[in-house]
Amino acid sequence: MYKIQANKTALVLIDLQKGITGLKGAPHDTSTVVRNASQLAGAFRRAGAFVTFVHVDFLDGKDALHPDAEMQLPPKLSEDWAEFPPELNVQPTDHIVTKRHFGAFFGTDLDLQLRRRGIENIVLGGISTHIGVDTTAREAYQHNYNQIFVTDAMTATSIEAHEFPCKFIFPLIGRMATTEEVLAALES
Repeated sequence: MYKIQANKTALVLIDLQKGITGLKGAPHDTSTVVRNASQLAGAFRRAGAFVTFVHVDFLDGKDALHPDAEMQLPPKLSEDWAEFPPELNVQPTDHIVTKRHFGAFFGTDLDLQLRRRGIENIVLGGISTHIGVDTTAREAYQHNYNQIFVTDAMTATSIEAHEFPCKFIFPLIGRMATTEEVLAALES
């Protein structure tokens, strides 16, 4: 693992919100992902790096996608489903992105905020590996960001859903590391 330059790197955490972190995860349980993400966020803040939390939410449901698909995502199950769990310790200095679909770039100000800060590298984690994280990773690749995927700070609904992008997509568009490796590589 090479050194991570804090002033050119952003931590981007996908969909770590109450309505999603309350679900079952595999291969990592969601509490492990939240704990690792919280460690990363704290370290990135201390190093002076840009920290972004992304969540999915809807104004009235009419802004959600409703494709003619074989599977549908579950509806909002509670009023607080888009809120971040307190364990993440989200700070006023963190950038919050609200998205209406899978990826964190399309239709949001994420790319603008990263470019204005001279960010070249993204450290990415969240839930679900095969949906929000994978879509955001592909969008970041198309925007020419270097990426590090924190494999133990992400999870999916099944081991297979987590492993597919980790084996076949992420190695094509970035590097993979554990929380421990990223923390060791982070420079102030």
